[in-house]
Amino acid sequence: MSKVTPIIQWAVFAVLFVSAGCASLPKDFERPESYAFNDTDNTRLGKAHQVDRQAHAGQSGCRLLGNGVDAFVARILLARAADRSIDVQYYLYHDDLVSRLFTSELLKAADRGVRVRVLLDDMDLDGRDRGVTALAAHPNIDVRIFNPFSRKTARMWQFVTGFGSVTRRMHNKSFTVDTQATILGGRNIGNEYFDADPALAFSDLDVMAIGPVAREVSKAFDLYWNSELAYPASELARDVPGIEEVEGRRRELMAFTASQVESPYLQALRESSLAKAVRDNAVTLSWGQTVVLYDMPDKLLHDFDELEYHLAPKLIPFTEALEHELIIFSPYFVPGKKGTAFLVGLVKRGVKVRILTNSLASNDEGLVHAGYSGYRKALLRGGVELYELNEQLTRKQRKKKRKANEVSSSKASLHAKSFVFDRKKVFIGSLNLDPRALVHNTEIGVVLTSEAIAGGMSDAFRENVEQTAFRLELKEKRMWPDKILWHDKGDGNDKTFDVDPQTSCWRRFGIRLLRLLPIESQL
Repeated sequence: MSKVTPIIQWAVFAVLFVSAGCASLPKDFERPESYAFNDTDNTRLGKAHQVDRQAHAGQSGCRLLGNGVDAFVARILLARAADRSIDVQYYLYHDDLVSRLFTSELLKAADRGVRVRVLLDDMDLDGRDRGVTALAAHPNIDVRIFNPFSRKTARMWQFVTGFGSVTRRMHNKSFTVDTQATILGGRNIGNEYFDADPALAFSDLDVMAIGPVAREVSKAFDLYWNSELAYPASELARDVPGIEEVEGRRRELMAFTASQVESPYLQALRESSLAKAVRDNAVTLSWGQTVVLYDMPDKLLHDFDELEYHLAPKLIPFTEALEHELIIFSPYFVPGKKGTAFLVGLVKRGVKVRILTNSLASNDEGLVHAGYSGYRKALLRGGVELYELNEQLTRKQRKKKRKANEVSSSKASLHAKSFVFDRKKVFIGSLNLDPRALVHNTEIGVVLTSEAIAGGMSDAFRENVEQTAFRLELKEKRMWPDKILWHDKGDGNDKTFDVDPQTSCWRRFGIRLLRLLPIESQL
């Protein structure tokens, strides 16, 4: 009997394990197809910048959104200008100040008769079905959840047993109004992305654009919206809230937003540089050709090597055409052996390669840093310039934020995903340079042909990088292994570190242990 019992226990465990992996999703429901409106030239946004549009036929007008306050103001202004439609697609949608302000703008637009489609990845929605379905109860708002987890089984079990399915996520980030204006970039919807978190400020980048680029983003959105992986929120929820609860939630939301009118953050929004430019009728755009690149939604249904569904190969023509300089901004950077060889190869043929990523201190994903750190020496030895973000904002940076009436945070973390090609073209989007982004998840971005924007980003990088990041140097030694040094010019005082700055010995030890795990393909 003593020998049989363990066998029975393992059998029961196996049944539970397998059943968790087969967690069911709804099957018999309607998923009505809908598509972007194409007849929107007579909307307010369609009529905007008419003279510039005519002078730059076939091109898109773009404006970078470098600071979080401007980036949120841009979304509010576009939502308030919407006449026909708003399409929202995000990986993370928190429940905090920014998300509530954003949701209230969507509700107000829907009240005016604007069709609002909200497509969210399920990663951030655990336990929030009632709130999501309450939003979808509005007759002009439809919410769908992409590649959802089953509501019948614990998520942790699904992560373990559904490896390769539920672990592949929709990482796309886009906000498009009336098929006329769009915002693409690295920001999700949450305080830390828009300078509203006093503890953490993500250094991020979006681009706001009008013209053909918005139509291309709308086409991509429609593919995801009508995908078999997009489930109506009401079909997933176990218990849909009634009318009284929906109305109560709305009253609570509007009372909350009204209470924030005189808050420091809303004051910062009103006094932001973009808000001032709008009031002064002085919003300027840079015009140029645009190419929207994205993974197909069916990427999540196919094997990793079926590259016809992938965004990454579409970037190859831009890297092959490089002649002088490539600048990479990637918060999560795990190049692998092939990526390292490619970047070193660019250096060998005369291209200056400069990379800004997170330091160990500023990185919020220790596993990713463990994957990246093993390639630093090979990159530096091959002539690649490496910079790692200094997590502590300098006195000068904090003073600049206060002067601009932005909510100041004490800690910074890189979140922008951008590549600058020869000071002529720039990619801005949701794509990190790591296996998870390149192989597992879906992403979206746009390549802008604009010497004004690309050249400006190159100049800003050169002028500011050593004040905001550590410059890495490989110190070669004859009798001992080569050593990495970190140079810091942050507050004008040159400092050099021989270990990852601003970290404890235990943190560094933990990263060394993580490097022993065979998990790089999952980073």
